[in-house]
Amino acid sequence: MRVEWHGQSAFSLSGGSKTVVIDPFDDMGHLARERGMTFDYPRFEAGPADLLLVTHEHRDHNGVDRVSGNPQTLRASAGRHESPLGEVIGVASEHDEAAGTERGPNTIFVFELEGLRVVHFGDFGQAHLRPEQSAAIGRPDLLFVPVGGGPTIGGRAAAELADDLDATWVVPMHYRTPRTDFLEDEEEFAAAMPEVQRLDSPAFDTAALHRNGKPLAVIPAVP
Repeated sequence: MRVEWHGQSAFSLSGGSKTVVIDPFDDMGHLARERGMTFDYPRFEAGPADLLLVTHEHRDHNGVDRVSGNPQTLRASAGRHESPLGEVIGVASEHDEAAGTERGPNTIFVFELEGLRVVHFGDFGQAHLRPEQSAAIGRPDLLFVPVGGGPTIGGRAAAELADDLDATWVVPMHYRTPRTDFLEDEEEFAAAMPEVQRLDSPAFDTAALHRNGKPLAVIPAVP
């Protein structure tokens, strides 16, 4: 499976003849400047996609017009859904520790591509997973998890989550980079992981990653 990080929480995944895009961001420059922040990732463009997933309706996650093709689109949709990839599970969660009353709902998406179980946590902000959420998620082969703190969990909590789920590969997202000047960086997450592999490209192939029985942090280069 080929995986490309576009910045923030946006990824495109391709395997076989199928492409999935998750949490594309809209044009954030003007909004970020109004709030005194920097958001300087390259303009998002991806596709053509077969499936488009939006974990929640914030502009740095729901730029659906940036994705080409005519993908089936699931927007913050909990439940079990049929898709061009087979079943997609949307697990209801919250963007904060106050039952969603501060920042709203968030959907964790679970699906399989090229025989790998992929889990994208969106802007997960709960202190802990509830047992029924863990049961629905299962054991991820490839886990995308926010690590920047603030409106989501931070690095140490993300590492603990990866360990609890017994994930094989763990990709951090939604953190401070040279392209952004808010959130915390990925260093706390990396320090808490048993093994870290830093890449020299925003894109990678899962076939090139090793398995050693412990969660491996895979940190792509900043786009």
